[in-house]
Amino acid sequence: MKLDEIRAAEAKLLLPTYERNPVLFTGGEGMHLIDENGDRYLDLLSGIGVNALGYGHPAIVNTIAEQGRKLVHISNLYFHEYQAPLALRLTAASGLDRAFFCNSGTEAIEAALKIARAHAGLLRSEGRPLGTKILALEHSFHGRTMGAVAATHKDKYREPFAPVMPGVEFVRFNDVADLKAKFSSDVCAIIVEAIQGEGGIRPISPEFFAEARALTQSTGALLLCDEIQSGLGRTGKWFAYQHYDIQPDVVTLAKPLAGGLPLGAVLCTEEAARAIHPGMHGTTFGGGPLACAVALAVLDTIEQQHLLEHVTETGNYFRSRLNDLASKYPAIVEVRGEGLMLAADLDSADLAKQVVADMLVRRILINRTSETVLRFLPPFIIGKQHVDQAIDALDQILTERTPQTSASSPIGAVQHG
Repeated sequence: MKLDEIRAAEAKLLLPTYERNPVLFTGGEGMHLIDENGDRYLDLLSGIGVNALGYGHPAIVNTIAEQGRKLVHISNLYFHEYQAPLALRLTAASGLDRAFFCNSGTEAIEAALKIARAHAGLLRSEGRPLGTKILALEHSFHGRTMGAVAATHKDKYREPFAPVMPGVEFVRFNDVADLKAKFSSDVCAIIVEAIQGEGGIRPISPEFFAEARALTQSTGALLLCDEIQSGLGRTGKWFAYQHYDIQPDVVTLAKPLAGGLPLGAVLCTEEAARAIHPGMHGTTFGGGPLACAVALAVLDTIEQQHLLEHVTETGNYFRSRLNDLASKYPAIVEVRGEGLMLAADLDSADLAKQVVADMLVRRILINRTSETVLRFLPPFIIGKQHVDQAIDALDQILTERTPQTSASSPIGAVQHG
């Protein structure tokens, strides 16, 4: 089927949940997606942070082929050979103790919220007064199921489904005083993103993160860290919270974990895990042999090819080149992020939307989040030549659509982010 035929069929048959770009992709290789005409597109979004190893990576392709011939699904009523090794790798990397595997990021959040509520109930049964309130942050995004959306800040995600799960209160982003004022023994958990993704690539401040950790430890509440977008190497460390030297109680993972196959995970301490026993939670498909085998191959590749170091080096280069643009164009308000989780915040939502469209015309894929923010989540295998290609395109677009600073203002003179 051709693009026009598929668009017509989808318009008739699918729920209208996405505004798709008018491109039909039929293949991919390395850093590039390939459309129906054979044209190649530089992908700086990687399926919204999923395809960390790009497209057609032999580690993923070979593992899928080999494991697909052996065993795809058995259910969690029985053992298979990959869950325990994957749990060992993730707990060792995170400093946590136990893992639960599911299918997606939003399912991981649901499990984390249930752990927090169950843990509070356990502490109450042991004589420690702890409530059921959950504190989340302004600009947060944690998913689209009912519990996750209740902890997601923007009204547009919550209001159509009201009333959402009760007991969630929002704290002003990076406002330590507001956090202290809203925290009490009524709170069973604080949920944060070390770097907010959908909220505009906003890093949490060290002071706010440290205070959240101290407050939860003072009562026995849990500190939940959503690493669905920022985790598993995207910031140059296995987990973004490791940049802060802070250890959460519960961590959620998903996007790049299985290289494009659906797989999410919750990691937690032994203390948090005390609240869960057989029958309290579960999943039909989560943690199946195919997805777990591929996840192990992804982790092996990141380690063997030293991609954490590469993410740091190339991410620093990418950010410096974005800062060069920010020095040249006042329309770039701020450059933010860490590693290969980067953003250029523009002064206009209309401009940001136009830039994304103009980049697509130039066959470069990025997207816009939080209205004004250009978001860059490229595969970990990106090279400096790909960064240069993207920056050159952005430079051309911004030259056409915005005023520049004075020619006498040297590139790099303005500090951003």
